[in-house]
Amino acid sequence: MEWLSAGFAGYPLWVWLMFMAIVLALLAFDLGVLHKEEKEIGVKESLMLSAFYIGVGLAFGGWIWWYQGADAGMQYLTGYVVEKSLSMDNVFVMSLIFSSLAVPRLYQHRVLFWGILGVIVMRALMIGLGAALVAEFQWVLVLFGLFLIVTGVKMLFSDDEHAPIQENRMYQWLRGHLRLTPDLHGKQFLVRGEAHGLARGWWATPLLLALIMVESADLVFAVDSIPAIFAITQDPFLVYTSNIFAILGLRALYFALAAMVHRFHYLKYALSLVLVLIGIKVGLVFFNDVGWVSFKIPTAWSLAATLGLLLAGVLYSLHKTRDQNPND
Repeated sequence: MEWLSAGFAGYPLWVWLMFMAIVLALLAFDLGVLHKEEKEIGVKESLMLSAFYIGVGLAFGGWIWWYQGADAGMQYLTGYVVEKSLSMDNVFVMSLIFSSLAVPRLYQHRVLFWGILGVIVMRALMIGLGAALVAEFQWVLVLFGLFLIVTGVKMLFSDDEHAPIQENRMYQWLRGHLRLTPDLHGKQFLVRGEAHGLARGWWATPLLLALIMVESADLVFAVDSIPAIFAITQDPFLVYTSNIFAILGLRALYFALAAMVHRFHYLKYALSLVLVLIGIKVGLVFFNDVGWVSFKIPTAWSLAATLGLLLAGVLYSLHKTRDQNPND
């Protein structure tokens, strides 16, 4: 059993296996027990399931705190909060994809569930690449910091309008290269054409198109969020676990947020300031390492500032949009 103690990215193999076992158990419980039959997920169930996932994510953070110490625990929690918060815009994009492709709520959970499997693999590859770059070229942290500051400033002055999905290049390419059925075929992603009055062979349904579009949207979103987490900690285990637990909870919370995402109009200003703050923090990490400055932003300060900005953004948004309808 000595192989379980073998180190990988600074952690014994059994720690990684424990984390993956928790994630797989959550997915199996979600699909095999809670959603064994296709059904619409209401706001109440969405909130309850999200609270459960948040509880699991925070409990894992508590274990990190006990196992690795307070600083690692706060780094995990800060990464978790930042990832969760940056996910808000992704919720709107997913809602736009589902509405544009006329995917009913009955099948949206199926798309999101299978999408999380792709996220687990895709985030592992991207975080592994990022960790390798940071370990080999420490100056990459400065690029991450500049990227986050520029992204934050752009978010601050950008409008909130998302282009119609029909203008998306990925969507246009898929429409031109996939054999798509005109309509949905229940929960199926692929169907045999001859069984539905179409040409022989496999045909993709709009549900598969929605899955691919959701995955591509998450890839774009990860380009912003992963540098933000690396700005908080360069520990690959903390980066990956905080990412995955936040994304698991996002999928659960989607059905509640999609109905009220219009209420968080002003949250983007808080998020933009958070990105700028984190960008400055990661730049200071590099300049401290090379001896150019001697000031660091403590993790506790980062967490407090992040929570304070996000809370202010949420409360102000809810106050300003209290009389606003979704269709306004």
